[in-house]
This record gives sequence, structure tokens and C-alpha cells, in this order.
Amino acid sequence: MHSEDEHGHRRTLLRLRPLKSRAARSQRFRRGVYLLPSAFTMANMFCGYACIVHAMRGELATAALFIGFAFVLDMLDGRIARMTGTTSAFGVEFDSLADVISFGVAPAILSFKWGLEPLGQIGWAAGFLFVSAAAVRLARFNIQAATQDKRYFVGLPSPAAACVPAATVFAYPAGFQGYFEAWPVLSMMIVPALLMVSTIRYRSFKSLDLQARRSYPVLFLLALGLAALASSPRFLLLAMAYTYLASAFIGLAWHRLRRKPMQKDENADGQDLRAESR
Repeated sequence: MHSEDEHGHRRTLLRLRPLKSRAARSQRFRRGVYLLPSAFTMANMFCGYACIVHAMRGELATAALFIGFAFVLDMLDGRIARMTGTTSAFGVEFDSLADVISFGVAPAILSFKWGLEPLGQIGWAAGFLFVSAAAVRLARFNIQAATQDKRYFVGLPSPAAACVPAATVFAYPAGFQGYFEAWPVLSMMIVPALLMVSTIRYRSFKSLDLQARRSYPVLFLLALGLAALASSPRFLLLAMAYTYLASAFIGLAWHRLRRKPMQKDENADGQDLRAESR
């Protein structure tokens, strides 16, 4: 009897062991998936650090490119986290800390070495203003993310703000060495900084469905954009950075122009109704 019970107990253990190992493998796999978006965030932070190192060496064009790489990685980590269902509070905080380095500290140091250094204390004060605006913008985004309209950003996003000095430096890496030449560079820091902490709405493009079917001309336009990027990357990236910077003001002007004809039509309809009532 005892031997039969022992054999039965062993058979039960042998059956349960594979199930336990499969559960453990599944748990390890889920932990590995959470590391995937964090790996992109880490690469984003590395690009910000590399930008700082190259800027201090005077390799400004290379430093500007690393901000562009960080921009692409920042877009990918959030999208991958949403696609794989691996969003977490740790990922949100880690992403914000990485963004402060890549889109706050790195572009400020890059701009200082490129054209703000001749201004002395005024130059590094402008850089600090940009860093503080990026930090405030990211903190505000984390607080308002749950209640915010997903189609828009409140204020200029810090990655887009960082691309303004990065694209400018990449287009003209020689920079400015004179005192009076450096004064216009202040606008490249102050204007994006003010827009980051403003309440002006910018398109987020998060509602863009990449899995939906598109017409064939859209694919041709994509090929046209790639050709333009390959032929003249400096001009195209510069145009894209400043176009998005101005897009909110263009949108506001367009909405106001559309409201005026509508208001005129409403006033005309109201006058017609009053005339008929008389």
C-alpha cells in the first residue's frame, strides 16, 4: 500500500512540474516585455548624454544628430508600450527623467556652445531657462495626461522644442563667436521655452492609425518625403522643426478666419428672421 501511494505521489509531482515551469516561463516573459520600452528610454537618455559630450568637444553637428535620434526613440518607446500593453508608472517617470536630459539639458548645452557662450552669464541663464521650462512641461504633462485630450498637447512638447535648436545647429554648425552676433540666438532658446509652459495647443498625432488602409498616393508622398530627406536633410529637418513650432499659430489664425464668415451668416439669418417677424 505504501509503495503504491509513493508511486502515485511521484506521478502527481511529475505532472505538476511541467505546469509550474511553464507558468514561471510565462512570468519571466511578461517581465521581459516591460523591459522593452524601458530599453528604448535608456537609449533615448544615452543619446542626450552623447549630445552633451560631443557638444563639449566642439563636434556640434554630431551632437545635434543625437537629439534627433533621441526624438525618434522617444516616439517609439511610448508607442511600443501602448502596443504591447506594458505601460507602467515606472515607465512614465523614467521617460520623463530621460526627456529632461535629452530634450532639456542637452539642447541647452548644445546651444550654449554654438552661439550663447559669447554672452557669458546671459547665455547660460537662457540655457537654464530652457531646461527649467522642459522640466515644468514634463511634470505638467504627467499630471494632466489622464484628463487631457489625446489629439492635442497643451504647450509645445519638449522633444519638438529641443528639435528647434538641434535642427538649427545641424543646418549651420559653424555657430556664432561674436558678442553681437549671439544676441539673436537668445530667441532660439526663449521662444520654445515660453511655448513649452504656455497653454497653446499643438497637434499630438497620437490618433493617427498606422494600421488603417490608405490610398496609393499616400505611399507616394511617403517616398517623396524620404527622397527629400536623402537629398537635403539639413533644410528639410530645419523646415519641419520650425513649421511645427508655428503650426499652433497657423491653426489659430485659420480657425479665426473660418469663424468670421460663419458669424456673418448667423447675423444675416438673424436679421432675416427679424424682418419676417415684423
